[in-house]
Amino acid sequence: MPNLPIIGFIGTGVMGHSMAGHLASAGYTLEVHNRTKAKAQSLLDTGAHWHDSAASVARAADVVITMLGFPTDVEETYLGEDGVIAHARDRALLIDMTTSSPVLARRIAAAGAARGLQALDAPVSGGDIGAREAKLVIMTGGEQAAFERAQPILQLLGKNISLLGPAGAGQHCKMANQIAVAVGMVAWCEALAYAREAGLDPQAVHASISGGAAGSWAMTNLAPRALAENFAPGFYVKHILKDIRIAVESAAEMKLELPGLICAQELYERVAALGWEDSGTQALYRLYTSH
Repeated sequence: MPNLPIIGFIGTGVMGHSMAGHLASAGYTLEVHNRTKAKAQSLLDTGAHWHDSAASVARAADVVITMLGFPTDVEETYLGEDGVIAHARDRALLIDMTTSSPVLARRIAAAGAARGLQALDAPVSGGDIGAREAKLVIMTGGEQAAFERAQPILQLLGKNISLLGPAGAGQHCKMANQIAVAVGMVAWCEALAYAREAGLDPQAVHASISGGAAGSWAMTNLAPRALAENFAPGFYVKHILKDIRIAVESAAEMKLELPGLICAQELYERVAALGWEDSGTQALYRLYTSH
C-alpha cells in the first residue's frame, strides 16, 4: 500500500502481538523482532519480516514501536550500542508503549532529539482484551508534532488517545492509572473473599455488586477469571509489581505518601514469593482463598 510508513515492532508478547496484528491488517509493512521468535510466527506467516535484533529493525523502519517488559529492556533496546537510536533511519519516529520510568522516557527523548529523531512515550491500559479489541487507552508524552504524526497509527490500537505533556508525561499518567489498578485489585479481592467466608456464593455476589458503585473494569473482567480459577495472564503479576515499584519510586521522589499503594505492593510481593509471578494479576485472589 503506497505512502504508508514502514513500521518496526519490537515485542510481540501477550499485548504486542495483537497490536502488531492490527497494524498489519491496516496494510502497514511490519518489520518485527521479539526475544522469542515463535511468539511472532503468526505475524511472519501473514507477511511480517523477521529481524534478529532491534538495530536491524531500526534500520528497516520509518516508525519503531516497542512493547517490552521492563525498563531495563527499554533502556537496552533504545540506548544500547546496538539499540534503536544508534541505528534508526533519519527523522524516524520512536514510540515506546511499554510501561516504564518517566525519567527513562525523558532520556530516550533527549537522545533521540540529538539525532534528529522524534520520540513518544505512549504506555497503554486495557490489557490483553483491550489490545485484542483495539480499545486500548493510550497515554502519551512528547512533542505535539510527533503526536500528530503518530495519530494514524495509534488510532488503530486504541480509542482513548491523549497527549498529556512533554516527554515522560505519558509514563506519569500510566503510573496514576496503575496506582488505581493496583489498589482496586485489592478492593475486589477482599470484597469477594469476605463474601466467600460469610457463606455466600461469590459469583452471585459478584453479579450483584459489579454493576453498582463497587464496579470497575477489573471487577467486570478479572474477578470472573479468578472465581473460575483461571489465572492465565492477561497482565502478569511480575509486570504489575514492576509498575508498582516505579510508581512508589516516583512518589518518593515527589515526597508523596501513598499508603494504599504500599499495601498493594506488599500483597503482590507475597503473590510473587509464592511462585505466581507469571500468573495474571487476578492471582492476587488466591492469597485470600488458599488457606
